[in-house]
Amino acid sequence: MRDYSLAHLSDQTLLLDLAELVARDRTQAAILLAHIAEVDSRRLYVPAGHPSMFAYCVDQLGLSEDAASKRIQAARLARQFPALFGALSEGRLHLTAICLLAPYLTPENVHALMEAASHRKKAEIQELLSRRFPPREAPAIVRAIAAAPSEHSQHAPAHVGSPLFEEHAPAHAGDTSIEEATLEEATFLVQLTVSKSTHEKLRYAQALLSHVIPTGNVAQVLDRALDTLIVALEKQKLGAKTSRQRPRPTSRRRHVPAQVRRAVSERDQGQCTFAAPNGKRCSTRKFLEFDHVEPVALGGRASVDGLRLRCRAHNQYEAERAFGGAFMSRRRQEAGRIRVQARAARARKQLEEVIAGLRGLGCRADEARRAAELSETLQGASLEERMRAALQSLRPRAMPGRSPSEKLRQSG
Repeated sequence: MRDYSLAHLSDQTLLLDLAELVARDRTQAAILLAHIAEVDSRRLYVPAGHPSMFAYCVDQLGLSEDAASKRIQAARLARQFPALFGALSEGRLHLTAICLLAPYLTPENVHALMEAASHRKKAEIQELLSRRFPPREAPAIVRAIAAAPSEHSQHAPAHVGSPLFEEHAPAHAGDTSIEEATLEEATFLVQLTVSKSTHEKLRYAQALLSHVIPTGNVAQVLDRALDTLIVALEKQKLGAKTSRQRPRPTSRRRHVPAQVRRAVSERDQGQCTFAAPNGKRCSTRKFLEFDHVEPVALGGRASVDGLRLRCRAHNQYEAERAFGGAFMSRRRQEAGRIRVQARAARARKQLEEVIAGLRGLGCRADEARRAAELSETLQGASLEERMRAALQSLRPRAMPGRSPSEKLRQSG
């Protein structure tokens, strides 16, 4: 066993050794990021039985969730901007600095931002970024609260106007999203920014539940909402439960009957079934898909015995092993083009619906189209939200006598 006592070293030797170790650690950190970036690029975590690089770093390499998340983020960024490897190795940027810069780096500003952040502390970099990129909204945050709230605080009303919500749902930061964790009896603080329509839905739900949750406690409202949502999603994805013992396969090869979906999900315990050569089973329960044991193109059928649960990463991995990586890459590109075309078609249809609605309220054709096109900047907005935005962009003179919003209120 190594003796870690350094009492025998002189002060000067101790300081010199420490400086040398720090410099060596920086170089090793850059080499570690390069390895993580290359393994991530080659997706070598998939045949090892892991659904993501994050899971591989935590489960296989034994890194903490926070350490894995930071290193993967920095590794991916450094692969895109290789100058970061040198900056980390030379001590001009530390790992936290790279992660802070990550959302803002572009090919045009990477060198300028690296220079501005060199040899700066975390707080100094945060101040630098806040000046150059003023925040527009609060970031979404889920973090654990060390102590469970008291009985009084559990029933205290949550302020809906505030972005801070308490939620009894285990989670930790990981990879590019919030990953699940298994923490019993833990309490978590959830902070997020929601749209006006989401806020109104929350207030309405509080009103509907006022006889059950008179305080309007947001955590309790969300818990009930998630219970309802989970039941609906299970019915949608797995089908309603039935008393039939053995679901029959369908004659349509790609269609998976609801009874088969539920039976397969229960048999596989809602977890990816892929196992690495060493027997390690993929542990993820997210992004699960029904995978044919024998590919459909080779005669596979949608039966309980012919299907298994696979996460998206391992479903694609099996397909690549069966048909080749080049073939599956072309298929994914084709599917991507179809999705883009479908989104464009939906956007055109929604644009025409907004124009038709404005024309029905008395807008001229040119003004209706101009207002509708302005509403297209709302990404992911509903038709109602686009209609409201279009109405707000119109001037009162756009309609004779009354404004579009007045006519809409009266027509409603």
